[in-house]
Formats: sequence, structure tokens, C-alpha cells
Amino acid sequence: MRHLNSKKKLGLTSRNHRKAMLSNLVASLIKHKKIKTTHARAKELRRFIEPLITFAKQGDLHSRRQVLKKIKHKEVVQTLFNEIAPMYANRPGGYTRITKLGFRDNDRASVSLIEFIDYVESIDSKGTSTEKKGRKSKKENAEVSK
Repeated sequence: MRHLNSKKKLGLTSRNHRKAMLSNLVASLIKHKKIKTTHARAKELRRFIEPLITFAKQGDLHSRRQVLKKIKHKEVVQTLFNEIAPMYANRPGGYTRITKLGFRDNDRASVSLIEFIDYVESIDSKGTSTEKKGRKSKKENAEVSK
């Protein structure tokens, strides 16, 4: 019976597979500050990461060990405690934002972008953002050529 088990299965057959997938999604979100995934996974990821950020705000050894139970990557946990948690020191909750992007072409799954709220990109010494540079849209190319 599933009394009071409110977690989604997310198309996975075992509990361990689901936990590993969520742990990897959290690691990617912390590393890249925003990720694109299905809407159902984004909603479950929000439920998974928000308590971890609350633990990271406390900053003590016990909370670090609690987070390391869920995330196995030590460098990701260090980033969470040193960069992300101090930004949300005064915020009581709601650290992430989910934005619907539409549907995937091949299987029509609902796709969403999950990102940290009010995250400021760090700027290096040259004055450029550390964000990857991608292709410019047609509109941006037209503005540059003018």
C-alpha cells in the first residue's frame, strides 16, 4: 500500500534509481545554476533541493553531513554551502523558479526550465559573464549589423 507516499515514480522502476536521478539533477542544477528537464522532474527536483538549501544555510557540520547523504559529489556540496546558501540567508524559502518552455519535439513531453531565483552571475576580471556564449538569434544579429 502507498499510504502517505506522495512521491512521483517519474517512469523509473526502483526507488534507488529515482534517488540517484534526483541527486544527479541536483548536482547539475548547482553546477550550471539552471537546467532544462521535464515538468514532472522539475517539480520533484524542487521538492528535493529546497530542504538541502535550507540545511546549507545553517552551515554547520551536521547539516553538511545531512546534505552529503543526498548528494555524493563533494565539490557540488562545497559550491552549495559556499556560493548558493549565503545568497539566500534572508529568504525563508522558495529558492527555485520553474518556467514552462513548451513541449519536446520527439515525445511531446512538457519541458521546463528550473533555475535559482535572484542568482547573480559572477563576473570575471575582464568584465564578461562566466555564462557560456551560444548562438545569437536573428534579431541580435540584425542589431549588431546596424
